[in-house]
Amino acid sequence: MITVFGSINMDLIATTKRLPLPGETVAGDTFSTAAGGKGANQALAARRAGSQVRMVGAVGDDGFADPALSLLDVAGTDLSSVIRSPTSTGTALILVGGDGENMIAVIAGANGTLTEAEAAGAVAGMQAGDILMLQLEIPAAAVEHALTQARARGVKTIINIAPLTSEAARLGRMADIVIANETEFERLAAWEGMGADGRRHALRRLHAETAQTLIVTLGAEGVIAIHEGTEYQAEGLQIVPVDTVGAGDTFCGYFAAGLDQGLDFSTALRRAAVAGSLACLQHGAQPSIPTADAVAAAL
Repeated sequence: MITVFGSINMDLIATTKRLPLPGETVAGDTFSTAAGGKGANQALAARRAGSQVRMVGAVGDDGFADPALSLLDVAGTDLSSVIRSPTSTGTALILVGGDGENMIAVIAGANGTLTEAEAAGAVAGMQAGDILMLQLEIPAAAVEHALTQARARGVKTIINIAPLTSEAARLGRMADIVIANETEFERLAAWEGMGADGRRHALRRLHAETAQTLIVTLGAEGVIAIHEGTEYQAEGLQIVPVDTVGAGDTFCGYFAAGLDQGLDFSTALRRAAVAGSLACLQHGAQPSIPTADAVAAAL
């Protein structure tokens, strides 16, 4: 069983031929909405991968609340622990220019209301061997309390240290498994500008210090990891990406599901890498998350 304690958002996406300069108004081309939030994205990925998933988080009392939960609900995610706060649902305002560059403003809304009480509730009832998955789009105090409570219960913890906050390195050291991209891993290792050789050296050094499982996603170059003293590398698919939004979350959810389903580490890593590649072939974070059948076919 996987419990995800994290953010639930609605993404509001507008496209323009170019991004506006400060103080400038430009004409837009298209507008769309999509369910998002790193917590919700990862929960949906784990559910589509075939695991039983409970989502713990918060939405507001506005018109975005139900749409933000719709795909999770359709997939059969347990939403009984999602609370309704008397505020707005978390939103991401995304402006995409014709050259692919974007500007994003994230408003925490109900996500920012999560406290240590909700963290304790997320872990309550979990058993040794269950998986708790976290990210950093909710308050750091709530994440820290969930990690502490989970360790006391023998629950396996996975943290994706994104977005890269000032608390990322400290909270990352508290989990059993850390998933980071290249930039996030540099923060964790306190080593900016490391190359490929430096990254592997840092993996080995941190693993020796903490005994944590460390996973670094490298985009088109796949993923590297270290687990119980052994180094791993897995490749995704050779693709021409359409939209990379949500690929990292897809990887995280599929990897957690692999562990939950008893796959060996190498197989879980490879399946997650392939799922992340497939997520780049469609637009939108949650609509692009592939099904388990699609991933199996690609493998």
